[in-house]
Amino acid sequence: MDIVSVNRVRRLLAQYGEQFFERMLTPGELADCRTSSGLDVLSLCGRIAAKEAAFKTLRVRGRFLPWPEIVVRRSEGGWPLVELHASAAEMAAESGITEITVSISHDVDYAVAVAAPIIAPTPYVSSSS
Repeated sequence: MDIVSVNRVRRLLAQYGEQFFERMLTPGELADCRTSSGLDVLSLCGRIAAKEAAFKTLRVRGRFLPWPEIVVRRSEGGWPLVELHASAAEMAAESGITEITVSISHDVDYAVAVAAPIIAPTPYVSSSS
């Protein structure tokens, strides 16, 4: 789970502009957060929270969040989908994770995301010979 302050993201956007978020989100993710009047801050916060929550499911120590390698995109139905690439996919595989599902919610002041790993089934091994 992760929570992101809308006010904090607004301050960062005002201070550094959209370029600040280009380190965290892919061009496609930024496009999903864009409206005719610019970036939708609630959508932006939701994406950031979802990436953080997805990274937490990997349960790795001493690794930094590979922002562009965890992609949260909008499905055709509108719900968020997580795609893992490069080192993020490797970390997931090492943890036995085949997929990560995520749910995002936002309100006036905060965006939250909850992520759950889908673990690869372990093959059944009979104890009798």
